[in-house]
Parts: sequence; structure tokens; C-alpha cells
Amino acid sequence: MSVVVVEMELVGVRVEIPSSSPIALLREVGGERRVLPIFIGAPEATAIAFALEEVVTPRPMTHDLFREVLDDLGVSLEKVTVTELHEGVFHAELELNARDGVHTVSSRPSDALALAARTGSPIFAHEEVLAEA
Repeated sequence: MSVVVVEMELVGVRVEIPSSSPIALLREVGGERRVLPIFIGAPEATAIAFALEEVVTPRPMTHDLFREVLDDLGVSLEKVTVTELHEGVFHAELELNARDGVHTVSSRPSDALALAARTGSPIFAHEEVLAEA
């Protein structure tokens, strides 16, 4: 069975009321323009917001460092995909293109989105995740 993926855009980070929980908001690029809210931690929300606002910190944040390591090794982040929603927890994957081929690495969605925001890499979600969320 083939997996249907939907291109998404990172709209931003918001705080859900009344719980004050940070949420990363993804929106479907075409089609129905569905929104996918993903609960994330406060540090991850800050990392994503800094990337979207192009804030330059005096020392590199973790995701900046990871981007620099990838660049130095000649590895590109081809895409980020939100792959699963299991028992209320989202899962994602990074697709990395290196000299020896393509590598897929499991990731928390918040880290994947923070990295995608820094590299300009496209973001996707499995259709079944959008339907379930």
C-alpha cells in the first residue's frame, strides 16, 4: 500500500489557551488547507520561532549547530515528514542526502521543524496523520 504525503507549510508557533501549551502549526499547502497542530515543548517553540524570525543568537543554538554540521559534511536535508500519530504522540523523519545516498532518520517533529525552518527544506505529513489529527 502506498503512503500518501501532503505538502505542508510551517505557519508558526502559538500558545494554546487555557493550557498555555506551545503548538507548532502546519497548514496544508494546497487542497483543503487543513491545519495540523502539534504540541511541543517551550524550548522547541523558542527554537522554531527564532528560526522563523531569523533571530541571530550570540552562540549557535542546537539546531543551528546541527545545520552547520550537516553543511560541513556535505549533507542536505531534503525533506521533513510527519509520519505518525501514535497514542497522542507525533513522529517525524528527516530525509538526508549524503555522498553515499539517502538516509532516513527518526526525529521528534519539533526538532525536525526547527531544522527545516533553518534550512528551508520542505515539510510533508502523511495523509493518515492529517485525517486522524
